[in-house]
Amino acid sequence: MEKQQSIGKQFFKKFSYILFLQLMPILYISSSLVNEISYKLFQKQMIYYMIAFVAFIVTIFIPWRRIMWWFAPLFYAINLVLLIAVGFIGKTILGAKRWIELPVVHITMQPSEFIKVNVIMILAYLIHKSPPPPSGYKLLSFIKLSIIIVIPFIIIAKEPDLGTALVLLITGYGILFLIGVDWKIWTVIFIVLGTSAPVIYEYGLKDYQKKRIYDALNNPSYQVRQALIAIGSGGMNGKDKEDATQTQLKFLPVSSTDFIFAYLGERKGFKGMVKVIVLYILLIFNLLFISYRHRDDYMIKTFASGLALLFFVYMGVNIYMIIGMAPVVGLPLPMFSHGGTSFVIFAVIFGILENLIIFKGYNRYNPISKVTMQTKTFS
Repeated sequence: MEKQQSIGKQFFKKFSYILFLQLMPILYISSSLVNEISYKLFQKQMIYYMIAFVAFIVTIFIPWRRIMWWFAPLFYAINLVLLIAVGFIGKTILGAKRWIELPVVHITMQPSEFIKVNVIMILAYLIHKSPPPPSGYKLLSFIKLSIIIVIPFIIIAKEPDLGTALVLLITGYGILFLIGVDWKIWTVIFIVLGTSAPVIYEYGLKDYQKKRIYDALNNPSYQVRQALIAIGSGGMNGKDKEDATQTQLKFLPVSSTDFIFAYLGERKGFKGMVKVIVLYILLIFNLLFISYRHRDDYMIKTFASGLALLFFVYMGVNIYMIIGMAPVVGLPLPMFSHGGTSFVIFAVIFGILENLIIFKGYNRYNPISKVTMQTKTFS
């Protein structure tokens, strides 16, 4: 009983209430829109919320600093096996082979969603064990950390799921950029990417991917055209539910998932869209502030900056996609679009971050002895 009270006091004292409260209006607006689109989807959404909340609470009380040294690499290896297995036993949905159906229960899971948590997790541990020098990581260290990011990127891109693969790549290297890498390495990378971009476009992309880029620049797809009509018809203040014909008459496809931001524009208008974007921006800034405030703790810094980057990339790509300024790649609006896996994944990342903040320096949640995953440290 004494142990539970001690942990409870630590929880209530250090819990980041602002971070938790920032999610509430995003979830409320999302669920209200989903309820208008379909009550059945709303019921599923509530189930997803409950599962995500349970995952969030359970994750908070797992002693991550004690188990990270073995859990992170094991989870990473399992995820890679599942990603490879998709190519052999994966289930095709809407023309894409990205899911594995669990036997007996017949529930599908998308391994590429879980690898994002895992990459942040293993980067956090490796960076924590071998922090960068004042001038940033040198080439050898950069290559070692890059391997963690590039291997799942290649496997996911071959599914093919280039959108998710690029999110993983941008998030992983974004973390390294914020943590610290020698500026000469970034200079070389930007020069190489800039000069090789035409070759990558010509030989690295499939025909349908090139078409999506062409359509985004010249000829918006049917989905994008309908989304623009929905946003434009909403005006400044939006429409009543009965007058939101683009969604109610099913002109706007996947209005509850990838294109829910277009329905937001139709119902709440320009003002409603700006409010949601501001909520996301405030959340991202708070995560970056947490990263800066705990800059001496590389586990917290990595998770906070990684979560901020995930929100930024997902939000940016989804909104630009809907207004026709980016190819349609099937990325949801984080913790806003209807869907189960994404909610649970983000809840787990938030839970781990809260855990690291709450129990920072708390002996019962920190390793007693210094255990490392490898005998050599990064140079």
